[in-house]
Amino acid sequence: MDYSQYLRNDKLPYIWCAGCGDRIVLKAILRAIHDLGLEKDEIAMVAGIGCSGRTAGYVDFNTLHTTHGRAITFATGLKMARPDMTVIVVSGDGDATAIGGNHLIHAARRNIDITVLVYNNHIYGMTGGQVSPTTPMGDFATTAPYGNLENTFDISGLTIAAGASFVARSAVADIKYLSNLIGQAISKKGFSLVEVMTPCYIAYGRMNEKGSAAQMILDQREEAVDVEEAKSMSPEDLQDRIVVGVLADRELPEYIATYDRVISQAQQR
Repeated sequence: MDYSQYLRNDKLPYIWCAGCGDRIVLKAILRAIHDLGLEKDEIAMVAGIGCSGRTAGYVDFNTLHTTHGRAITFATGLKMARPDMTVIVVSGDGDATAIGGNHLIHAARRNIDITVLVYNNHIYGMTGGQVSPTTPMGDFATTAPYGNLENTFDISGLTIAAGASFVARSAVADIKYLSNLIGQAISKKGFSLVEVMTPCYIAYGRMNEKGSAAQMILDQREEAVDVEEAKSMSPEDLQDRIVVGVLADRELPEYIATYDRVISQAQQR
């Protein structure tokens, strides 16, 4: 496929670090959109602050680059005003689950028909390498020179518990599978989230001696385990593994459809 048709080529080259997994996520998004046959004008991409946020700057869609932690709220308003649009949010683990965590929970609870892609690189990569809600306990960051003392956030588990229709997780080490999951998420009616495990070898990898960018991606292949296989594994065996696949896929009332019914009932009265 010709990726350039979906890109703002005058904005290239990328500002992402060489070897950053966010480049792979961008390619997976474009493959999913191409395979779905969506027109560029049908799509609105909303981004927050962080490394992931630059994704919206490169794609030739309708785009919004919003304030820190507020991408999902902007996307909610956009979807309410233009329910015909395919609304995709790109957000980092800090943007989506720290300052934006409340918005993530309630958008999933409402089950509004938007797709959220959370780039999970275990760190605040753009703003100095601070601890994020997904930094593994014991790992180092600029704000945790003696190791992180806090438990790690389970982004996918939280979103399932909040009431999302579709939740999946993949790693950039398998771009075809990642692209497939993104396509499923976009096609699903209701709130969908794909947690994308993507390495930050500069802010996170170097401080924790994870090796090169290529090594961190290769390590993902060893760490990944399919969700069905994981069901037969003990918690000890799943330690430090990445459970990938469709974690939730269910039919639930979608917010805008319910909202429209309420409006119709009110008008009839």
